[in-house]
Amino acid sequence: MHEDLLTIGAFAARARLSAKALRLYDRLGLLAPAYVDGASGYRYYRAAQVERARLVALLRQLDMPLARIAEVAGAEGTEAARLLGAYWADVEARVAGQRTLAEYLRGRLSGRSDEMYGKFAVETVDVPARVVITESRHTLADELPAWIGAALGRLEAAAQECGGVVAAPFVVYHAEVSMESDGPAQACVPVADEAAARAWAGRQGRGRETGVRVEPAARLAYVRITKAQVAHPQILAAFEAVEEWLGREGLEPAGPCREIYFADWAAAGPEDPVCDVAFPVRAR
Repeated sequence: MHEDLLTIGAFAARARLSAKALRLYDRLGLLAPAYVDGASGYRYYRAAQVERARLVALLRQLDMPLARIAEVAGAEGTEAARLLGAYWADVEARVAGQRTLAEYLRGRLSGRSDEMYGKFAVETVDVPARVVITESRHTLADELPAWIGAALGRLEAAAQECGGVVAAPFVVYHAEVSMESDGPAQACVPVADEAAARAWAGRQGRGRETGVRVEPAARLAYVRITKAQVAHPQILAAFEAVEEWLGREGLEPAGPCREIYFADWAAAGPEDPVCDVAFPVRAR
């Protein structure tokens, strides 16, 4: 055995960690001993491993997943810092969303639903039947915004083969999308030429769940929301405002809810209207 190896006790003291923690890091694949005695099972470490041991311990205090700890600990210099920064940005975004959700739930639980819904003006509009090209996906809430942007971008590009876009694109939710429920959601772009759309759909193969269908004529009840309000959970209040209005008006949903995107998302500011939250409706 090499003389520069440290027993687990000596290494733990130098790293300011417990032997129990070092055994855990070994079991999790985050910090393996430099040498394990085959006869006794004793673990030995090199002094050069102290920095990694301390780093792993600190990263675990950030509740970082094991795979990302291994990624950060295995990276060099500025790359490790970049990976840590990316992880922490994700954490802050998640905490901000949770804070907003807690405020939303506090409003509901304290009986301030009327106050929350009152800021939304529900209107109705009759829309004609339209041919739409579609892309569907089962997705959780954290992946939804990126998928919507990418899917609508792909469909709007494909619409050039189908006579062009004739109305605002929209996303239909056939089931709830949350952190526990994955929909599915369906991105839709109305196009002019049904025959060309069906030919396009036939060329797509099975790589993505694409298709073409005729969206029937309908009366929509909707509220218009800003870019800031599209974020979860603010958008939940918009959907609930429409549902509450339907109950008061003696109406019921005639199909799945949807988000209709009529503005340039990239150019819009937080307070600019960008989306209608809508339900097809009928009399009860």
